[in-house]
Amino acid sequence: MSARVEPAATSIVKLDITGMTCTSCAMRVEKKLNKIEGVSATVNYATEKATVEVDGEVEVQTLIDTVAKTGYSASVPAPPHAQHEQHDSSEHEGLHGAASMLQRLRISAALAIPVVVLSMVPPWQFDNWQWLALVLASPVVVWGAYPFHRAAWVNARHGAATMDTLVSVGVGAAYLWSLWALFIGDAGMTGMTMQFSLLPSEGGHDELYLEVASAVTVFILAGHYLEASAKSKSSAALRALMNLGVRDVTVLRDGRESQIPLADLHEGDRFVVRPGQKVATDGVVEDGSSSVDESMLTGESVPVDVTPGSVVTGATVNQGGRIVVRATAVGADTQLAQMARLVEEAQEGKADVQRLADRVSAWFVPAVILLALATLIAWYAGGYIWTDAFTAAVAVLIIACPCALGLATPTALMVGTGRGAQLGILIKGPQVLESTRTIDTVVLDKTGTVTTGIMGVTSVDPAPGTDVDELRLVAASLEHSSEHPIARAVATLADPVDVADFANHAGFGVSGTVDGRLALIGRPTWLAEQGIDVSAIEPRPGTTVAVAWDGLLRGTVSVGDSIKASSAKAIADLRALGLEPVLLTGDNESVARSVAAEVGIERVVADVTPADKLRVVKELQSEGRVVAMVGDGVNDAAALAASDLGIAMGTGTDVAIQASDLTLVKGDLATAVDAVRLSRATLRTIKGNLFWAFAYNVAAIPLAALGYLNPLIAGLAMAFSSVFVVTNSLRLRRFKA
Repeated sequence: MSARVEPAATSIVKLDITGMTCTSCAMRVEKKLNKIEGVSATVNYATEKATVEVDGEVEVQTLIDTVAKTGYSASVPAPPHAQHEQHDSSEHEGLHGAASMLQRLRISAALAIPVVVLSMVPPWQFDNWQWLALVLASPVVVWGAYPFHRAAWVNARHGAATMDTLVSVGVGAAYLWSLWALFIGDAGMTGMTMQFSLLPSEGGHDELYLEVASAVTVFILAGHYLEASAKSKSSAALRALMNLGVRDVTVLRDGRESQIPLADLHEGDRFVVRPGQKVATDGVVEDGSSSVDESMLTGESVPVDVTPGSVVTGATVNQGGRIVVRATAVGADTQLAQMARLVEEAQEGKADVQRLADRVSAWFVPAVILLALATLIAWYAGGYIWTDAFTAAVAVLIIACPCALGLATPTALMVGTGRGAQLGILIKGPQVLESTRTIDTVVLDKTGTVTTGIMGVTSVDPAPGTDVDELRLVAASLEHSSEHPIARAVATLADPVDVADFANHAGFGVSGTVDGRLALIGRPTWLAEQGIDVSAIEPRPGTTVAVAWDGLLRGTVSVGDSIKASSAKAIADLRALGLEPVLLTGDNESVARSVAAEVGIERVVADVTPADKLRVVKELQSEGRVVAMVGDGVNDAAALAASDLGIAMGTGTDVAIQASDLTLVKGDLATAVDAVRLSRATLRTIKGNLFWAFAYNVAAIPLAALGYLNPLIAGLAMAFSSVFVVTNSLRLRRFKA
């Protein structure tokens, strides 16, 4: 029975596509899939994957059969529990394919080099040298170029032409012309000599093109091999991410330890992690304490201390003692799997610039074939001999390279998103890259984004004549028994002493006897109602509580949400990128202004509700601004979704993360700067790739048609163009935070 996509408003089906050799292949598969009613498909040549959006009831087998009818193969990716095996298998297949191609390249090169040398160096052309050249060139043209001939034949059977068609026709025409010249013309005569020329008009009536047929095959094989190797490197970050997990886990069942495969671990199971081992899956520490290296997740090299109750993430490394963890998420629900899924989805998507290149590639190959025929006819009609006309036409066929256009975007996107994952930056899709280019305003939520979101003591101010240590002790002792967030912050000021007659006055403060003295701590207005003179209290940022004993005000403690250490520099760096920061918070005006002044933000909007945050974003957009929103809470979700670029802190809520375009795993505002820089660097690379790919074809094809390129040089240039685009993209692997 075939697998079935159940009826739904929208279902997403992923397919692995094999057999594609160029972007024209991907376009053909995409076009065929999109002809199915209720299907919207995107096929990515670089990742060899199809993302199919199904509206209604469609069988997966129907999609697979449609791909097969197009001349390629499709399969459903392995389920989440088999991700390790799937990635290991795909990597093995990739290496095997590259090794096979390398072997074909080496043998072809060994045979082609003597042919090229004999054809280009007249003093070495002994009697009947041309027949030796034929013997050496024939295996190269037939066996070495077989992958191109086979792909061209498959495409021809389906009424299509791709890059392989150009290569096969060009190589085949050069070889068949040589056979005609040898067996029917005068090129087979003893004493025949030939000189290498850049211009077709310098050739003779019985020119051989064996060196063209063999050398072009070698050049293109070399280009495909280097391209395959580079594409493998560009997806290495994703493979490394998937390989971070473990395969086996030690579980605790009935008080006994046993080793089981990770796929058999279930939510709620308790498992053991010893020093040096990786945490098997996301969970909560139930027993033991240790330090955990979370650098794979956050990019932060400093280990994190964990104790019972601490949350740990799968694939992080236990560096200290033995801990027992209860699994809270397994398989596709783990943070590692979600990170990998985000990276894959981003790599499989298409940016607008790539869609333009795909549209060009769709008509490019037929146009080149027609242009080659027109070149042949025009040269002959212009009074040139057939060999000259033929040389120019073959050069046109061989120089054309839509592959460079098709690879320009996805290879850069693969490397950029992979590097982002290594730095703790998850880019949800290629459209995000285009958004970062245009944003000019960045709206920052305060709590949890600019600040830590954790209440802490910002200042302790004793009254004249009061010892500051005594003030700390009394305040901490009184608040030690309270569960209020402000109380918990104050309680950290000192080690508490016993408090007698403790009383909690809800909403106002607490009282008790400390060292035989009646003491109070709470709102200044409440202390005033108790007869304490609080007129000397000066306004402070945040929340200020007053401390009194023996009927007198002894000082104040100010509590606030502390600013993250990296925030001020991050905001300065955002300004350096040309972005104007705006602080947007539901906190009161005075607190917001204080935080803004400390981190260097001039524009502040305070006392806002979640609906107000959405309104502010839309108002900025109505002013003509392109807005990025950075937030972490449920109250930020609407604004994140409405902004031109939503950036969520990975330490925030799931709702905020789902509504965003970029996720910063470690929740550090400094990473937002890196995210913008990386996105812009990736977009620059894409544009550079597209420029050179377009410029190459715009300049090279007319030169070939006008007879200024020997097919040998054309083949070398064509192979180089694809390799250049991929290697240029690989430079993003060196991007530094």
